[in-house]
Amino acid sequence: MPMYDYVIVGGGTAGSVIASRLTEDPDVTVAVIEGGPSDVDRDDVLTLRRWMGLLGGELDYDYPTTEQPRGNSHIRHSRARVLGGCSSHNTLIAFQPLPSDWDEWAEAGADGWDAASMAPYFGKLRNNVVAVDEADRNAIARDFVDAAQSALDVPRVEGFNKKPFHEGVGFFDLAYHPENNKRSSASVAYLHPFLDRPNLHIALETWAFKLELDGTRAKGVHIRTKDGEEQLVEARREVLVCAGAVDTPRLLMHSGIGPREDLQKLGIPVLHDLKGVGENLLDHPESVIVWETNGPIPENSAMDSDAGLFVRRDPESRGPDLMFHFYQIPFTDNPERLGYERPEHGVSMTPNIPKPRSRGRLYLTSADPEVKPALDFRYFTDEEDYDGRTLVDGIRIAREIAKTEPLAGWLKREVCPGPDVVGDEELSEYARKVAHTVYHPAGTCKMGASDDELAVVDPELKIRGLDGIRIADASVFPTMTAVNPMIGVLMVGEKCAELLTEAHAADTRGETR
Repeated sequence: MPMYDYVIVGGGTAGSVIASRLTEDPDVTVAVIEGGPSDVDRDDVLTLRRWMGLLGGELDYDYPTTEQPRGNSHIRHSRARVLGGCSSHNTLIAFQPLPSDWDEWAEAGADGWDAASMAPYFGKLRNNVVAVDEADRNAIARDFVDAAQSALDVPRVEGFNKKPFHEGVGFFDLAYHPENNKRSSASVAYLHPFLDRPNLHIALETWAFKLELDGTRAKGVHIRTKDGEEQLVEARREVLVCAGAVDTPRLLMHSGIGPREDLQKLGIPVLHDLKGVGENLLDHPESVIVWETNGPIPENSAMDSDAGLFVRRDPESRGPDLMFHFYQIPFTDNPERLGYERPEHGVSMTPNIPKPRSRGRLYLTSADPEVKPALDFRYFTDEEDYDGRTLVDGIRIAREIAKTEPLAGWLKREVCPGPDVVGDEELSEYARKVAHTVYHPAGTCKMGASDDELAVVDPELKIRGLDGIRIADASVFPTMTAVNPMIGVLMVGEKCAELLTEAHAADTRGETR
């Protein structure tokens, strides 16, 4: 059987970082098992502004959502099937998690993940993180920034990563190359320059369907190549599961690692009872309010959602508690189900819940590894309806901005929900029914303290009760970051690589950790 020092399941956002860092040592061998093809020389992937064309396409695992009694049951969760993972598929909005995000993790039992400890990893990132280029700053997006600043009296931010913030409006930082609109994804930044390393083996279009355990130690991964050949790839040191918040718990459960009762019902032999696998499913749900514009919008843009707004409604909140993306397109995919029509020219604001209180669950419905898992986000089910009320506040705030110059001069009419929808209950029903996702599933193998019965990994990212295996991706998030999580996942990858190097050095010295 092929054997490597480390076997990484998933060549995505964190997996790319770990593979690159570990193979800086020429004596360390690494295999990356990636379910999708390479992104090298693929303009459809590498050109940032073409991101929407990837949704639901051949490079999308495209996971459905279970019935959502208080939300939208038609949401499809895109998960990327390509080298670089979701950083090859998303808008590359790049926020360093706020200090309050990291400190919240530490308070939840993730010792060593506080803001002071995590800050250095942002400086290590290889990605080209820059503010949206002046040439890409569309005139209507500029006027949105001016109008929001005037209407809400929030600071204008030029470079959201320069210092922590509670509120602010401005153009985003993106991980891209403005001169040609190409991505600075995890694969571009961490793998492309090093593809000729002899100690780095990337198995593309290869599916990892089961982990191999020897007692409590992970020995390797069972894989199936695109030609249908099955084999076991073994790890001398450790297996790293970096398949994301959907496919990491899916792989664990099909390997017999997860909630005993659930696995037994499906006839899956239980090798390690771990009840938190698949629990604590998080997301950033958001709704949408759309306006028709007085004619076409200028063409220039980085990725058609280049500016945004953060608001702190509750002064007791540790960070922003409402966010908006400003789309330079009429984003009516979900409202059309309710009978709304897409205008030829338009813009959208998307009120988003930075710290959602609803918690969902991911679970298997079949013992067949090829059957997709069920994703039940339980959107808007928190007892106090904080999530639903946040979206209602967001629609009201969006309307205030839309009435304010210089944005107001662009807008012809409010298309949806429409100016006649004004009551709290009406707005809430609309906001929840047309809610969508910004594709931020997280939390399904959360990190925590030893006395947290739902914690799947410890603060060194080791799976509790097992040896030789760690998880590094968004599934380990104990709570959702208030900001878009991609940079946080890259930083998880950087920290994991460091933990692995330190652990091997300690083993070599004969120390115990």
